[in-house]
Amino acid sequence: MPSFDVVSEIDKVELKNAVDNANRELTTRFDFRGVEATFELNDFTVTMTSESDFQVRQLQDIFNNHCAKRNISLAGSDIDDEPTHSGKLYSLKIVFKNGIEQPLGKEIIKLLKEHKLKVQGSIQGDKVRVTGKKRDDLQQAIAMLRQSKIELPLQFENFRD
Repeated sequence: MPSFDVVSEIDKVELKNAVDNANRELTTRFDFRGVEATFELNDFTVTMTSESDFQVRQLQDIFNNHCAKRNISLAGSDIDDEPTHSGKLYSLKIVFKNGIEQPLGKEIIKLLKEHKLKVQGSIQGDKVRVTGKKRDDLQQAIAMLRQSKIELPLQFENFRD
């Protein structure tokens, strides 16, 4: 039976490249000369630190631009609402989610059933496996999931006939 997996993963190499490019841009920006400002990547958490609240917001814009250039979606990430202040530095954290959690997996399966497609979904860890009798049904399911309003960026892999 044909099947495919629905996953939500962030490419760690591309994320590291986005952080490195943002740090490189900081060295050339005139408004950040003589200012202690950095981007740090720890696992899937990006921390931006600077000397003022306004500068941290500028760092966030720089990082968002570099993520867009690298095709990294910020849709499924947790961004702090307000920068935290400690000592003389302000910091803002962005945590990228990896994998599809149980409630979202159930929502994907519910969407597949609501659209009355001839496919079945099953949650397998941090991914959802979709199986069907025909390849066309699976392609319709992929098109429907791409158009849905799911907050995580979805990728489709392991398409088998």
